[in-house]
Amino acid sequence: MDETSRLNPGIPRPPAHAKYDFATGKPRPRKGNCIKCFCIAFVVALLLALGINAIVLLMAFKKAEAPEFHIKTVKVSKFSTISPLNNDRVVLSTDVTFDVECNNKNPIVGVDLGDMEMQATWGEMDAHLGESRVEDFAQKAKGKKEIKVSAKNEVEISKKDVKPEDMKLDLTLFGEIKYFAGPFKTKKYPFMVSCSGVSPTSVNVGCNTKLYASGEAPSKSKQKPTPSPSPPQSGPSGESPTTSPSLESFPPVKLTVQDKYVILDNGLLAVTIAKPAGFVTGIKYNGIDNILDTVNPEDDRGYWDVVWALPGTKGTKGTFVRIIGKDFRVITDKEDRIELSFKFGGYDPSKATKKDVPLEIDQRYIMRRGESGVYSYGIFERKNWAPFGMPNARLAFKLQRQQFKYLVIADNRQREMPVPEDRLKPRGQELEYPEAVLLVDPMDPQFKGEVDDKYQYSMESQDIRVHGFICKDPPTGFWQITPSYEFRSGGPNKQFLTSHVGPSVLAMFVSAHYSGEELVPKFEEGEPWSHVYGPIFMYMNNVSKGEDFKLLWDDAKKKMEAEVKSWPYDFVASEAFPKANERVNVSGRFFVHDKLVENEKAPAKGAYIGLGPPGEAGSWQRDCKTYQFWTRTDEEGYFNITHVRVGNYNLFGWVRGYIGDYKYDKPINITVGENIDLGELVFEPPRDGPTVWEIGVPDRLAREFFIPDPNPKYINKLYVNHPDKFRQYGLWERYTELYPDEDLVYTVNSSDYKKDWFFAQVTRKIGARYNGTTWQVKFNLDNVEQNGNYKLRIAIASATNSDLEVRFNEPKPAPALFTSGRIGNDNSIARHGIHGLYWLYNIDVKGNLLQKGNNTLFLTQTKGVSPFQGIMYDYIRLEGPQKSN
Repeated sequence: MDETSRLNPGIPRPPAHAKYDFATGKPRPRKGNCIKCFCIAFVVALLLALGINAIVLLMAFKKAEAPEFHIKTVKVSKFSTISPLNNDRVVLSTDVTFDVECNNKNPIVGVDLGDMEMQATWGEMDAHLGESRVEDFAQKAKGKKEIKVSAKNEVEISKKDVKPEDMKLDLTLFGEIKYFAGPFKTKKYPFMVSCSGVSPTSVNVGCNTKLYASGEAPSKSKQKPTPSPSPPQSGPSGESPTTSPSLESFPPVKLTVQDKYVILDNGLLAVTIAKPAGFVTGIKYNGIDNILDTVNPEDDRGYWDVVWALPGTKGTKGTFVRIIGKDFRVITDKEDRIELSFKFGGYDPSKATKKDVPLEIDQRYIMRRGESGVYSYGIFERKNWAPFGMPNARLAFKLQRQQFKYLVIADNRQREMPVPEDRLKPRGQELEYPEAVLLVDPMDPQFKGEVDDKYQYSMESQDIRVHGFICKDPPTGFWQITPSYEFRSGGPNKQFLTSHVGPSVLAMFVSAHYSGEELVPKFEEGEPWSHVYGPIFMYMNNVSKGEDFKLLWDDAKKKMEAEVKSWPYDFVASEAFPKANERVNVSGRFFVHDKLVENEKAPAKGAYIGLGPPGEAGSWQRDCKTYQFWTRTDEEGYFNITHVRVGNYNLFGWVRGYIGDYKYDKPINITVGENIDLGELVFEPPRDGPTVWEIGVPDRLAREFFIPDPNPKYINKLYVNHPDKFRQYGLWERYTELYPDEDLVYTVNSSDYKKDWFFAQVTRKIGARYNGTTWQVKFNLDNVEQNGNYKLRIAIASATNSDLEVRFNEPKPAPALFTSGRIGNDNSIARHGIHGLYWLYNIDVKGNLLQKGNNTLFLTQTKGVSPFQGIMYDYIRLEGPQKSN
């Protein structure tokens, strides 16, 4: 017992591990108990977590797979001469860049691309293109990462006559992927990439990528060289052909079907389509999450639509219907292509109302392996259903408005474009019609004072092969390629919209623009009909930052040429689209013989020759329900109309420099089998007598006549000093300004139609009213055969709500020698076209209506309601009486 207990036996002994509180007579609590408990619990939890993570890591490493990788693009900069070695050898410098995409499938797997050696062969020459080290590429997150492998290199060429721009390189890249398969365990996979036909202008080069999983390194022996480049071929590209990569070098096409969407992905792009509606809601490409305009709702980005009209509807009006599919089907699902169907239909005559379109439309989309784009076509079909009309049918895509601002529709028709908001009040001021807007306060001041109008970017069907928009950052192109116009209405010269502010990219199939109601397909009660529109190819391409973005247009044109050569496509699943072996060619040789003027027939150079539905000569330009197949003759008059569908046709033609239309006198029935050779065909254009005088050039256009400068307040900068000057807004107003008091007077042999014949006989504005106009053609005759028969030929390039009256020597109110009645509704004056539908009038003129000496022809356009009424003349000729031999 200690001293305290011994002296005070009533006080308990304090515990050894705690201090004693004499005030309470109890041991004091130990202060460190809670902290120690917390620390112990934390350590235990930490060890437990580490143990669990270690197990997860081991399991993950065990399941981890080697990442996939492929080469997206290969770019070669323009070659530049470093130094000449001697008279026959030079050293060229170039930069080579590989865009590598690696897909890391596991979140904890790292990838390290180490030293890479690049070699090249060109012709019989071999060049070492240096080594490149790729640093800091350890992917720690699930997903994709892109890297660029670049090297500056020198290539020794032993032919001094070879132009650098004609070079084509075969590139081979060797490297090694280090794959971390677990703690202290690394696997190495050698790889080899080979690319053929790479040049400074190459875009979307395909490469063959091989990963050696066995660990054996590929041989670095010299690869078999490609043939030396041929001399440049004739044609738009002016380049020698390159070797196309094999399909196996591209990933297979994948289809993902979700509840409300389907996704097509071929490794180059991914396309999302609403299911079952068929709207294209998204296109992912070149680092752009969605090329389509996300400001718009999903049904207003990529879609098919029609305008339809009840029977009896006048003009071109109707109800706009965006096609909404009701039935989704997978038509083809293969590694090399996938085709999908989104069908609109279900028309039931017993239950139909006036709001139901008596038509079925099967929207098809196709994605192919290795193709940087998506195809679309539509199968339109109706049975013996209710009558209706269809003024418009199209496929539309609307792109990101803040990115795709550079429009390209031709080599000489491309420019920066405003955005849609610039067209709205108060930034934009509507002009004579809603489509034309004066930009008074655009977001980008460079557009201030310009007119924007979608009709300024129209083109003839034969020329609408490729058009679209370019995004400059990242440099990306979206193009619509039409390899054939066989399915469009109106023949080769019919005009359609292309691309315009939106940015909107349109594939027009049926349209009343530049034609009027005559080009509205109308179906009678019980009339069956089936037609395939397309396929159209929506093509996307890209170049590296810093490169000229206009290379995208050059590439798009080359791609268009390749698509044209591939027509008719062999990958389309529908039996409604016949393949090449189900079509035939029709050939022959076309001559023209203008009797009384030419002694013998001559080859019709550059003539239009085509097959259309049976009808009168020239009826093809008003056809809008069937297929047409056209071509141009060569210098010797030979023609070959290729890939004609089975059916019954007439052969039609016309020749620049001659009036009138040709029609072969026999029907042509196409069946599957041998091609048809029609032999020699001769066109004799209308002619009764020798030419007394003529005005213009018979080419179905009014562009040779005087086209005024636009009012400076209403210009489109694209068409300043441009051959398509007629596309400027408001030219119809200039007539009254140029002829304020009297109408146009033209004097044969002294006036020049290029300067003195206004391109359109429009109305005259007097105050708030518009009046018809009378033009005079003054001419002198040395003698007149009073009993002879003269002939006046008037070829009209365009007419809008017009009535033409013809008189000789006696103006109105004298009775007219000829009146056309009300003709035309093509609206080409307002829509900046230089032609619409073609009209030809052959008017008999008795000799007693003429007189020796001075004569005057009066041409009166009587209608005067709007500024857009009027006539564009193509050509006018007065013929004398036929002379006896």
